[in-house]
Amino acid sequence: MNGSDSGDVSVAADRPLVSNRVWTIPNVLSFLRLLGVPFFLALILLEHDVAAVVLLALASLTDLLDGRIARRFNQVSKLGEMLDPAADRLYIFATVLGLAVRGIIPWWLLVVLVGRDVTMAALLPALKSRGFASLPVNFIGKAATFCLLYALPLILLGAGPWVISPAASIIGWAFAIWGAFLYWWAGLMYIWQTQQILRSVPPVKTRAS
Repeated sequence: MNGSDSGDVSVAADRPLVSNRVWTIPNVLSFLRLLGVPFFLALILLEHDVAAVVLLALASLTDLLDGRIARRFNQVSKLGEMLDPAADRLYIFATVLGLAVRGIIPWWLLVVLVGRDVTMAALLPALKSRGFASLPVNFIGKAATFCLLYALPLILLGAGPWVISPAASIIGWAFAIWGAFLYWWAGLMYIWQTQQILRSVPPVKTRAS
């Protein structure tokens, strides 16, 4: 991922140098991953489950590559820090939407996960008032995303007729429940970080004057 690990606003000074560049290799990989989201959703809705899992695996590979390239070649960028988590959230949303439409997962799981992202989106105006476009991705958030991106394809495979389906379903649901818990835990951490920023950082207009 292009984002950096941080659980506290105070460590911002330790983050790698972030540029304003757009056309970097990590950003191109993130763009490609984003372009795959509608195709991924279509594959799920059309019940081409194996192809959907393969596409998700390729997307996960680009996710791994763009983070390593960004850190190794100093190509961490502001755009990348926004694109990377956005792509992860869109794949999670596409998966839970497709699975809910097909009746593989209950709609409440979609509400729980989307509700968390809506809550995070509601924080953006407050962050922008202090000059922040987003918050650094913390470890809990990355762990939650990891769990969900592995859980949902396993649940999808668990709904199939294959020999591995029963085991895939059990493992998938275990990851899904834990991932949803971590997803909200990370969300509460972001809310706390936002509160700390609002208390310690003056508004942008105040600083400019």
